[in-house]
Amino acid sequence: MNLNLEGKRAVVCGSTDGIGKAIALELSRNGASITLIARNEDKLKETIKELTSLNQGHDYIQADFDHPDDLKKAIDRYCESVGSVEVLVNNTGGPAGGKAIDADLEEYRIAFNRHLICNQILAKAFTPMMITTGYGRIINIISTSVKSPIPGLGVSNTIRGAVANWAKTLANELAQHGITVNNVLPGATSTARLESIINNKAAKLGISKDEAESAMLAEIPAARFASSEEIAAAACFLASPSAAYINGVNLPVDGGRLSCL
Repeated sequence: MNLNLEGKRAVVCGSTDGIGKAIALELSRNGASITLIARNEDKLKETIKELTSLNQGHDYIQADFDHPDDLKKAIDRYCESVGSVEVLVNNTGGPAGGKAIDADLEEYRIAFNRHLICNQILAKAFTPMMITTGYGRIINIISTSVKSPIPGLGVSNTIRGAVANWAKTLANELAQHGITVNNVLPGATSTARLESIINNKAAKLGISKDEAESAMLAEIPAARFASSEEIAAAACFLASPSAAYINGVNLPVDGGRLSCL
């Protein structure tokens, strides 16, 4: 199986923590040059030191996805100097929990900007390069909620669904150019966000954190949470030459929790 990404550049968003960071590390281990994107410059500098570097050139872009116009300016400047980008990993933190009906309009606007508008900015910037090289992988890290909405995550369920359909549309439009567009759907993964979800669930139900965690684990046939590295492995495969004919799919990495196919 060919997972070799030598000579290819991957732009990885939200790449200083959790799943995004694990993906950046895994892609670098398989030979890709990495461009990190995140808002905290100190964490960007620290993460770059952890990337595998064997004849690779890593760099970063400091950007805040709450400000899409600023992101576009930063990406436009970046495109003037970079030779090519073959892999784009769209990934950013999920919206806060709560019922869809209770959410303010501003919560929807912020989430739409972070997850769809910023994805579109990045895809529009890098797709021409992918067309030129004849190799492109756009991978969106979203959620199993695109197959089955998760109670208490109303805004997230809504926006993730929009991203999934955006991705499927792009997959149909870009396949002729050697570009695939796929979504990775992480299940419950041991990250700071999962910790927050467990704490919120415990507070809402008036139970202990351990009880809330046990209730979540009971829904997972694998009887454990995923590691960020396991999500990264799926993303790395989709970025590789071996995944060239996989296009427009939602790939759950959830230990079997989803009850639907």
